[in-house]
Amino acid sequence: MQVNGSVIAITGGASGLGLATARRLVKDGATVALIDLPTSDGEAVAKELGDQALFAPGDVTDEVSFAAAFEAAAARGPLRGVVHCAGAGRRLRLLDKEGNPGPLEDFEFVIRLNLIGSFNALRLGAAQMVKHDAVDGERGAIVLTASVAAYEGQIGQIPYTASKAGIVGMTLTAARDLASKGIRVCAIAPGIMDTPLLARLREDVRASLAASVPNPQRLGTPDEFGQLATHILENAYLNGETIRLDGALRMAPR
Repeated sequence: MQVNGSVIAITGGASGLGLATARRLVKDGATVALIDLPTSDGEAVAKELGDQALFAPGDVTDEVSFAAAFEAAAARGPLRGVVHCAGAGRRLRLLDKEGNPGPLEDFEFVIRLNLIGSFNALRLGAAQMVKHDAVDGERGAIVLTASVAAYEGQIGQIPYTASKAGIVGMTLTAARDLASKGIRVCAIAPGIMDTPLLARLREDVRASLAASVPNPQRLGTPDEFGQLATHILENAYLNGETIRLDGALRMAPR
């Protein structure tokens, strides 16, 4: 797939991994649709990125607004790529200190946002891609965001781990499902990335996290995520794979 000249939708595109991916894709000649909540900085970010960007407000857990955001993206030209970065975590223990069960609503919130949101990105994004003709045998590609927590979830990450493991499990099945339509599906499983969330931590905590990464011994950058997402979009033989982006990190229990 040629990124240059293509329209690519990026969920969570107003900040963090999504914004870094948008910047790289714009630099490479793509038109990007930043799909994010109406309360996000998406409009200002799109203006900053210039004529090759638009803000398409939408909630990945809401079918109506999310589908409308994809339609807004496709109005700029055939949608050929989706990079799905929207998601979040919420700390949850199975039992609290008094032995009471953890709240079900916290688990449901993360599953709905991360896993159901990814399912919506797959089906609604693919529905736009099948509307145009294939180019060099493919109609497009979808990149999901998993996490190393899918493999080594830490204490307190029960909902996050379950949701990200679900994304890893969906990736190959989705790639097989959409193969007849000429649409590829891959996922990236980032390690400890230097996102705005981590920027709030004390410097000694950030240094400790960086030291836990074998090589290179630092936090990953959002641009490195964007670089890999762009390569997946461009490499027509990458399909059905979840790629760890973690500097050989393997997470400890806590």
